[in-house]
This record gives sequence, structure tokens and C-alpha cells, in this order.
Amino acid sequence: MTIVYILAAILIFGVLIAVHELGHFLAAKASDVQVNEFSIGMGPEIWSRTSGETQYSLRLLPIGGFCAMEGEEEASDNPRALNRQGFWKKLLIFAAGALMNLLMGFVILLILYSGTERYLIPRISGVAPEFQARYGDVLQPGDEFYAINGQRVYIYGDVDLLLSLKAGEPLDLTVLRNGEKVVLEDLVWDTCTSPDGQSQYKGYGLYRTAEAAEATPLQKLRLSWLNTVDFARIVGLSLQMLVNGDAGLEDVGGPVMIVSTITEVGQSSANAREAVDNILYFAALIAVNLAVMNLLPIPALDGGHIAFLLLNTVSDKLFGRHIPDRYETAVSGACFALLMGFMLFITFYDVFRLIR
Repeated sequence: MTIVYILAAILIFGVLIAVHELGHFLAAKASDVQVNEFSIGMGPEIWSRTSGETQYSLRLLPIGGFCAMEGEEEASDNPRALNRQGFWKKLLIFAAGALMNLLMGFVILLILYSGTERYLIPRISGVAPEFQARYGDVLQPGDEFYAINGQRVYIYGDVDLLLSLKAGEPLDLTVLRNGEKVVLEDLVWDTCTSPDGQSQYKGYGLYRTAEAAEATPLQKLRLSWLNTVDFARIVGLSLQMLVNGDAGLEDVGGPVMIVSTITEVGQSSANAREAVDNILYFAALIAVNLAVMNLLPIPALDGGHIAFLLLNTVSDKLFGRHIPDRYETAVSGACFALLMGFMLFITFYDVFRLIR
């Protein structure tokens, strides 16, 4: 079955990249920008067809794709070239790929939630005696977790995630009680008694429970969107942890590790249906991850193009001068080489971890 999961991973990568490039393509067409070639896959061409001004291609390696627009790589005098378009058209085209990945993640989650009859609401079931002695009756059974240290609780699993991020540090907690927000600040981490009274543990002294509520069609739509936003936040938190040093190289994974994770997810599932659902859920996470990462202001990524677009707009307004295209091309080329080098390093590191 391992080969099945590997093929599934390759298919997921191919579809996500194709959807990303489709976003650029559709935005370019909607903006009347000339698209010279739209390709699914990379490497040698195995099929192509020209319709109007655009060549549609299918290439051998299912690991990428591209939407080649007139005036994208170098300046063109064609009035329909990308470089001759205004701010809003360029912004739409540059952002469209990431937006399509975000939309795809949302659609996958909506499909998964469509079969859900009930969903879980995280609530307070009680508090430890130590919490009661320190704070009194500030929390009541039935209070719903709303925010932890300023971070919204979007889905049930967020409670454990957000509590673990600040374990040992003072905690700010917001709960909902009868539709009203109750804010508690600087809750301490200390030795607490477990709910059964038989043992002690380090924590904040919050006893939790889950209330099952009916998942109406509108609620399924809301849950799908909240889960999408939650995935985006997870990417942001992960980047923050890397910058702060709370995460290291061993926590970074590339394509090889993603394929390995998909294989583990599939093999650990109880049956084929559960494996499909779990892999699709992971695919939604990857889709949102690609959307967020592509919007980072790094040259060679879509976010880098947007950053240059903003810089050029500000420079034009303030100084009446445009940053020469050759500088953007040089910086983007150098950053692309660095990104490819980093991806190659991560790939070798992933292989090393697997065989170690």
C-alpha cells in the first residue's frame, strides 16, 4: 500500500501546483493580459495544443507548472503585457495563485465537513482545587473557550495547541458565558490536582469537556472557514517559532517528509475511508500552507512580486522614479537560486532522517 500513498502524495502536489498556476492564468485572462503558455508539469513536453494566443502544455514531471505571461520575465512593448498593466491588475494576478490554494483548502475542508452531523465545542467542566483557592468562582462549568493569550479558539483542538505554546508562563484567558466575554489575566502555571483527585500535574488547573452540537449547513460552512483560518495561523505560528528559536531544523520538512507523513497518515488509519479523509485533511493543510508561504515578501515568490509592486508604487508617488526591472530580475534570480538550494538541502536532510 505504500506505493499507493506515494502516488497520492505526488497527485496532491501536482493538483495543488496546477491549481496555483490556474489562479494566475484565470486572473491574467480576466485582466486581458496575454498568456503565452500554460503548462501542467515541468520538463519535456509530452502534449501541447495552441488555442488563440496561448499554448496549453502537459509536461513529463508532475512536480510543477507555470503560466508564462507576456512581459513577465522581461519588459515588452505589447500593450497587453504584464509589465504594462496597472497596480490593481498586477496585484490580482500576483495574488491569485495563493488565493486559489486557499480556496482549494477551504473546499476540501467543506467536503469533509459536509458529512459531519455534530461538532465539538470546548467548554470548562470545572477547575482544580488550587485554582479555586487562588481565584474563587471566576470560571463556571459551561464557559466556552474563546481566546487564549489573545489567540482565538477556532476549533476544538486549538485549546491544547494554544495552552501548550505558553506552558509554564502566565496565561490570559477569555471565555464566553451566556454570550458575554469574561476575561481573566495572568493565570499561573502551578501544581494542580487532577479531576479524579488521585494525582497531581503541572498546569493551569482548567478542567475541560466537549459539548456536541448539531452541525447545520451554515455551521458546516462556518467550521470549514474557521478551520482554514486556523491552518493559516498554524503556518504563522510555525514561522514565528523558527524565528524565535523555539523550533529548529529538525522541525522543518520538505517534499520527502511530506510524502512520508502522508504515508504514515494513510497506514495509521483504521480503514480506506478514514485514510482518504485523513489524507484529504492533510492536503487541505498543505494547500493553505502553500498559500501563506507564497505570500511571504520573499523575492522569487508571489509575495516578493507584490512587495516589489508596492515599492515601485511608493517610489513612483514619492520620487517619480521606478525601480529598474533588471534589479528586480537579479534579486529574484538570486533568491530563487537560494530557495532551490535550501529545498535541495532539506530534501537530502529528509532522506537522511528517514534512513538514519
